Amino acid sequence: MEKVILGSTGIEVSKIGFGVLPIGASQKNLSLEEGRNLIEYAISKGINFFDTAQYYDTYKYMKDDKGTVLPSSFATNCQKMTGEPSPCHLVISSKCLFAGYEDMMDAIHEACRELNREYIDIFLLHEVQGEEDFKNRSGAMRALTDAKEQGLIRATGLSTHHQDVCDMAADVPEIDVVFPLINKDGLGIRLGGGPGTARGMAHAINKCSAAGKGVYAMKVFGGGNLCYEYKECMDFVSSIEGVDAIVIGFTTKEEIDRAVEYAEGALDPTYVPDVSKKMMYVSQDDCIGCGACRDRCPNKAIKINESGLSEIDHSICITCGYCAPVCPVRALIMY
Repeated sequence: MEKVILGSTGIEVSKIGFGVLPIGASQKNLSLEEGRNLIEYAISKGINFFDTAQYYDTYKYMKDDKGTVLPSSFATNCQKMTGEPSPCHLVISSKCLFAGYEDMMDAIHEACRELNREYIDIFLLHEVQGEEDFKNRSGAMRALTDAKEQGLIRATGLSTHHQDVCDMAADVPEIDVVFPLINKDGLGIRLGGGPGTARGMAHAINKCSAAGKGVYAMKVFGGGNLCYEYKECMDFVSSIEGVDAIVIGFTTKEEIDRAVEYAEGALDPTYVPDVSKKMMYVSQDDCIGCGACRDRCPNKAIKINESGLSEIDHSICITCGYCAPVCPVRALIMY
């Protein structure tokens, strides 16, 4: 698969990245063997870019029981699979939600230790929710820049669902890369305290790219809610000037095959994923308990649980997806 450089970082990644979150406990909860096999399969298809995070609890999928980085067979089979000298370099991006200096430093050292690496390629402030939130994480940002100077990470940055944060990031010299949410319908994009737009986020991405930032996109299928428009979704994000790579949360080999085919220009233009076995879920980490999805559900399948958050009764949910567009924080996911 074609490789690209992320902005001015010098870091070379495949145009399709592997988002490791969905194989973990919060979604598919694959066994270690299943998850590791899926990662190895992705590498065999030319993917060298993997996105994870401290709170995903997915580092365990990216190493074998002896602590070797990713399954040990990767190193020995790498040259055979990719044609690159063995062992090949896999680019890993991780993230931390905490705001303080020490907490961020601990997260960086944890990632290096858990992945048995001397450094992590990219480390981000995780899900920055506004300019004030960014200011409140100044200690964590300082830790990232110090870790970069110490050789513990190669590039710093942030992930965000907010177009104003993406726009702001273009003007922050310490930020090397940005990982924004973007999809054709604008599902989950925020602007201040309200909804943002796909057009607004695309403009912010353009600005980041013009400032030399590397950009890799997330949620191009709107949390799975737009996957029936697969090619249209990929075409939209791929056409945005400044998007270097697209990270997709894979859970099957078929999903990897189709994404690779798209990147290589070989995807059947009529391709539509089989969503017959997918169900809607509410991410309890993202839900704010506003009740918009409950009010929109035509089948009354969504209730507010004891924690004050939305929850879906799958015995009556008809997977119509009407709830997803009204969620202000992209908490509705289909998988």
